[in-house]
Formats: sequence, structure tokens, C-alpha cells
Amino acid sequence: MTLSHPIIDMRCRPAFLHRFFGAEPGTPEFETVRWMNRRVGSRDIDHFTRAPNAPALAAELAAAGITKAVVVARSTPTVRISNAAVADVVAASGGRLIGVASVDPQERGAAAVDEARHAVQTLGLAGVNLDAGFYATPLRADDDQLMPLYALCAELGVPAFVMSGPTTPDLRFNDPLAIDVVARTFPALKIVCCHGFYPNIDGMLAVAFRHENVFVSPDMYIFAPGAGRYVEAGNGFLQNQLLFGTSYPFRPIAQSVADFQTIGLTPAAIEHAMAINPARVLGLSG
Repeated sequence: MTLSHPIIDMRCRPAFLHRFFGAEPGTPEFETVRWMNRRVGSRDIDHFTRAPNAPALAAELAAAGITKAVVVARSTPTVRISNAAVADVVAASGGRLIGVASVDPQERGAAAVDEARHAVQTLGLAGVNLDAGFYATPLRADDDQLMPLYALCAELGVPAFVMSGPTTPDLRFNDPLAIDVVARTFPALKIVCCHGFYPNIDGMLAVAFRHENVFVSPDMYIFAPGAGRYVEAGNGFLQNQLLFGTSYPFRPIAQSVADFQTIGLTPAAIEHAMAINPARVLGLSG
């Protein structure tokens, strides 16, 4: 299918950015990336070794037809990537990558808001990522510790990205119903639910049904068992809220672009998820 708008990948993490993403062959993290690729149906589980730097990744994205890709960093006790490092990768990508800041309010305390503000206003990053259930003390996405960061995003007019999914260390914190509180508290804030709180799909869809400012980005889990409910909703009320993401390096870029167009979404739903909705979330004109 040929889209009339540019494709935007809403979740792309350069493998070279951190060993967690497979930067160091021979490490347990490298093997974990290969294991995850097997679990989500990758046909080439070593694909992520082909892009050792930002220009190579930009070329791979371009070859897959992706005009822009969002680099969502992490800030957890096991994965620390500075916002400056994300900005540097974006700068080296020739305009292909868009960076999203990440801060840990438990590590940074009151300075977390200032750090996030600096990342957006000075470094030019396009949003703020919250790793709620992945901090040293896991949090629900509606925890009071996170509310100042949501408020900052609302003030600056940038989206908040919330990490979720079945790799949450304690699955009790992979609860999409917490997003209902955030969406009601900040009705003008664009909230991107990374990994779509899989496998808690029904709760995720219920929250998105209630709140048009909630965007569902299942990423690699849209190819997982039971994910047909994301597709069914994407052909209905979720058409303006579903987002496409390759979840690279945990799934190949070109394969994800091709597979996404064969999962049962209508042409209009594909166009919205891969192009129109991401552009709206990010405030792009394309």
C-alpha cells in the first residue's frame, strides 16, 4: 500500500545507544534482544547489528519508507541514557530521528521537572517519557510523583510517553486504568501509551474510548496473540488514536512496516496509524 502521507515510527531505540538495546555482542542484554525478536515474530533476529551509528540507522529507516522515527529513551536503575546523548543521536541522523526525553523522578527528585524542561526547551526534544512501573520503586502511571511531569508536558504542549507492557517487572503496575486518572486530570495533554499496556488490551481500549487525548501505541505487541482487538478498535473508534511503532531493535524495521499493513486494518486506519496520527501527536505538518 502506498500512503499519501509520510510514515512516522513512534518507537525506535537505536541498538548502539545502550547495551540494553543490543549494543554489545556476547552480553546477556544482546541475547535478550535476540530472544525478544524471536518472541515477536522477527524473521531476522540479528537485524539490529546492521546499524552501528545514527547515519546507518537513518539509511535503514529511509529504505523502509519511514520519514521520521521517534527515539524514546529510558531512565531506570538499569538503563540510564542521558537526554544529551539522545539529542546527539538526533543531531547525527540528518533529520530522520526525533528525540523524547526521559527522567527518573525517584533518582532526580524535585530536579526531575527542571531536567525535563531543559531537555524540551534547550535540547529540542519532543516529549517526555515516564517509566512508571520500571523505577526502583514501581509506580502506577497515575502516581503523585509523576503528576508534575505530566503538568510540565501539558504546559509545554508536548506529549507524555508512558512505558508499559508485559516486561514491567511487577505486572500489577502494568495497569491501563491508571491512565484514566491522568487523562481526566490533563484533558488537553496528549498521552502516548507505549506498548499499549499489552496484554491488558480491554482496559486500554476502555480508557482510550473515554479519552480522545489517549493514544495507543502497541508497537511490537500488535503482532502478539490477542492483539486483534487493537486492530478491531483501529477500524472503529480508535482510528484517530492508534499509532504505529516498529519497536526497533526488538523487531526489524522493514518487516514491521510491511507486516503492519497486513494485520487487517482498513486503508484509512493504516494511513492514520502510520502517518496522520503520529504527525498530530508530534505537532508535525506532514
